[in-house]
Amino acid sequence: MPDPVLLGWREWLSLPALGIVAVRAKVDSGARSSALHVQGQELFMRDGREFVRFVLDTGMDGQAPQPAEAAVIDRRQVTDSGGHTTERVFIQTRLRLAGQEWEAEVNLTHRRNMLFPMLLGRTALAGRFLVDPASSFRQGDPPEGLLPP
Repeated sequence: MPDPVLLGWREWLSLPALGIVAVRAKVDSGARSSALHVQGQELFMRDGREFVRFVLDTGMDGQAPQPAEAAVIDRRQVTDSGGHTTERVFIQTRLRLAGQEWEAEVNLTHRRNMLFPMLLGRTALAGRFLVDPASSFRQGDPPEGLLPP
């Protein structure tokens, strides 16, 4: 197994299966699961499977809010950093970061008051990355033409 890549406490990552070129993510080894800010979740059935339809808004200039849908792989209770527990929908999607691409479970939530639309938790980091909490954006800037707010 190759040596883990070193990340900062915040990084840019892509969600290629959802059409997201760049999203600002907080890298949080204290959080078990990864979370993605979405708007307007709507559950529906297709071919006997549960799906969720939602809107992704990364808050980036040059990247419009985008409708997306994905198969629901689970519903679980998640406790946030404030100690509040809610049931969340989990999907599985591809993540791209630091030249690596892999499938990860991500829960969908409304993170409107958070600075980072994506939280990258320890289960997605395990075996791939180490985190240097004293550094930021070790893997570089977002793609040209996309600017943070």
